Amino acid sequence: MSGFPVIDTLRGSALTSVVDMRALPKVLLHEHLDGGLRPATVIELARESGYAGLPTMDAGELAAWFHRGAQRGNLPEYLEGFAHTTGVMQSAEGLERVAFEFIEDMYQDGVVYAEVRFAPVFHTSGGLTEDEVVAAVVRGLERGQAAYGVEWGLIICAMRHLTASLEAAELAIRWRDAGVVGFDLAGGESGFPPKKHVEAFQAIERANFNITIHAGEAFGPESIWQALQYCGAHRLGHATRLRDDIEILPDGTLKLGRLAQYILDRRVPLEMCLLSNLHTGAIPSLDSHPFGMFFRRGFRVCLNTDDRLMSDTSMTQETTLATQLFNLSLVELEKLALNAMKSAFAPFDKRLQLIFKTIKPGYAAAASVFGGMPASR
Repeated sequence: MSGFPVIDTLRGSALTSVVDMRALPKVLLHEHLDGGLRPATVIELARESGYAGLPTMDAGELAAWFHRGAQRGNLPEYLEGFAHTTGVMQSAEGLERVAFEFIEDMYQDGVVYAEVRFAPVFHTSGGLTEDEVVAAVVRGLERGQAAYGVEWGLIICAMRHLTASLEAAELAIRWRDAGVVGFDLAGGESGFPPKKHVEAFQAIERANFNITIHAGEAFGPESIWQALQYCGAHRLGHATRLRDDIEILPDGTLKLGRLAQYILDRRVPLEMCLLSNLHTGAIPSLDSHPFGMFFRRGFRVCLNTDDRLMSDTSMTQETTLATQLFNLSLVELEKLALNAMKSAFAPFDKRLQLIFKTIKPGYAAAASVFGGMPASR
């Protein structure tokens, strides 16, 4: 309890009915640049570039098409829509626009710090080099920050099914002083284990750089274990299947396996994405998502969107869903934001600045409506 009974007892739907969830300062660590375009932008970029593959040129119909395609219950089909978004992101101008609009969308969603990731290798069919691709995205992010004040970091992805992961790692390292904050391995997990890309992660480690890896979304604890122990992951994308290493005992307490205990003890951050996990089949239903179990047991979890276009979501929606599904309080929402900011790949001083000058004051302002403040965490 924070010492303010009114604000402490407001939970779940009661909290979301009285608190402006969009206004709460939020931190986003897991979002794909090519999974969050505005439908109207996809159409306009298709017209400008001559891309003829879209199923419709009506923005509303296109949004619905993406949403339907993402909700087929498995990761490979979920990923099919990316052929269209990457297809229209082949020019420097288009990439810069998408990056700028990402920051604009974050501002409108109450996000104060965002890390966005993408695989430059998918944006070179129009003649750009991968360095030119990164340069265009950085320009857009910088322009967005100048206009809206949202802080950001860019993560470079290698792809599991491709062999150029070392080149992607070297690209990330080259751009680390211009806004790239880390390196990721993305794509379908089954048949493409993280340990196949060890050389790339060793290059990142030798450069004293940051690693996050998609693991435990469509494959079990073995994928998570490899991400940590072969590849040195500092954060885990999704990690939903860590649930398989936890047993619920008859009295309701949890018995952690060795992997889960290691992750809890080492405070390895889990980048969790509620709606996306439902759409990819990582969970059978939202109320069965292990987020609540992990959070209450003390794992360092945070909320994310993954692909805002595909899953028709936002940080406000994910936060609202989590609050209602898992009966969260404002104090716990503050903790989730702090978990994310502490786990960000931003420099230490920037993390502290955002925590004490933006996040905590924002939650204090929300609590002041009820005559109280969330407890410090």
